Amino acid sequence: MVINTNLPAMSSARLLTESSNKLSRSLSRLSSGSKITSPEDDAAGLAVSIKFDAQTSRIGAAQNNINNAISFSQTQDGFLQKVGKALDRMSELAVLAQDATKTTADDALYNAEFTKLQAYINDVSGKQFNGVSLFAGTGLLVTTDPESTVGTTLSAVDLTTNVYNKINTDNVSSATFAAAALVNVKTAISALASARADVGANIATISSYNDQLGVLKDNISSANSRIKDVDVAEESASYAKYNILVQAGTAMLAQANQAPQQVLRLLQ
Repeated sequence: MVINTNLPAMSSARLLTESSNKLSRSLSRLSSGSKITSPEDDAAGLAVSIKFDAQTSRIGAAQNNINNAISFSQTQDGFLQKVGKALDRMSELAVLAQDATKTTADDALYNAEFTKLQAYINDVSGKQFNGVSLFAGTGLLVTTDPESTVGTTLSAVDLTTNVYNKINTDNVSSATFAAAALVNVKTAISALASARADVGANIATISSYNDQLGVLKDNISSANSRIKDVDVAEESASYAKYNILVQAGTAMLAQANQAPQQVLRLLQ
C-alpha cells in the first residue's frame, strides 16, 4: 500500500473529468438545440452546414427577387385592366358618335369624354414601380437561380408604341372622325389583349420558379437539420447518463481519496 501515488484516485479523477466534459457538452447541445456547438464536435459536418446555410440565404434572396417581380407584373396588370376599360369606353363613344340622330353638340360631349380617356391612357403609360417604369417596353431580367446570374426575362409591355399613339390624334367630333378613331381603338384593344396575355405568362412563369425554389429550400433545410440539429430525446438520455456518471464518479473519487487513510491504522 502506497501513499504518495494514489492510483485509484487519479483514475477516478480522470474518468470524472471525462464525464463532466461530456455532461457539459450535452447540456450545451440541449440548451442551444444544435449538436454542433463547437467545431470539434463535427468538423466536416460544420463545413457542410455552413455552405448549406449560405445556400439557403441565397435561395431566400432569389425568392425575394421573384416575389418583387410578381408584384411588378401584378401592378402592370392592374393598370392594364383600367386601360382596357378606357379603350372599351372609347370604342363605345366612337360608335355612339356615328349616330345620325345625334347633333353636333352631342358629338362634342362624346368627344370631351374621349379626350379625357386619351389623357388617362397617356398618364398610365408613365407609371412606375419603385422607380422602374412599368410600360417602357423594356424586359426585366429576374434572377431565378441563386447559384449564378441565370434568370428569366419578363416580356416587355409598352404603352408608348404607335398602336397607342395613333388614338392620341383621334377624335369623335363627327361621324367621319369617329369611324377612323374606331379602327385605331380596336387595334389598340387587340394590342392590349396581347399585352395582358404576356403579363399573365410572366406571372405564371416566375411563380413556377418561385415554387421550385421553395422545394429546393425545404430539401436543403432538411439536409442541414440532419447535420446540425440535436435530437432532443436522444440527447436527453445522454444527459441523464452523464449526469449519473458524474455523480458516481464524484462519490468514487471521495472513496479513493480516503483509501490512504487506512495506512494510519498500520502506524498505530
